[in-house]
Amino acid sequence: MKTITTTFIIAFLLVGCMPNNYKPTKTSIELQAFQSKEFDTKKKIAFASTMSVFQDLGYLIISSDIETGYIAAKSPTQTELGFGKMIMKDTKASAFIEELRPSKTKVRLSFVNTEEWSSAYGAKLVQDNPIEDPAVYNNALTKIQEAIFIRTFTK
Repeated sequence: MKTITTTFIIAFLLVGCMPNNYKPTKTSIELQAFQSKEFDTKKKIAFASTMSVFQDLGYLIISSDIETGYIAAKSPTQTELGFGKMIMKDTKASAFIEELRPSKTKVRLSFVNTEEWSSAYGAKLVQDNPIEDPAVYNNALTKIQEAIFIRTFTK
């Protein structure tokens, strides 16, 4: 009985330590405005450039498909140990690359910070927080533009 009570108390304390649920601060139109950029290039070049930029930024490619234009990646996981708990943090990134017309391609990015809390007794909680800082997206999209330029004009 003591083990069940202790487990319940620890699980309750873990839940109390979790951040509040995500509440978007921007509309979907506002998000799309800084998450997306159009490039004067073919889809194949934009796709390869986006893959290489994700890798340059330290992300591990989880999956990719040039036909659908989808890339999923994640940062290496950082682990923090505390009294009776473990917190694992990483950032997930995704890209959708679509050809709007010949030699005109749109890239839309998404970055999400993830925290996974585990207790010594097996309780597990996950918190996803989308990154809404335009500077993060501007940095990545600028690097994609530079990669496209290098691929286009160095052949």
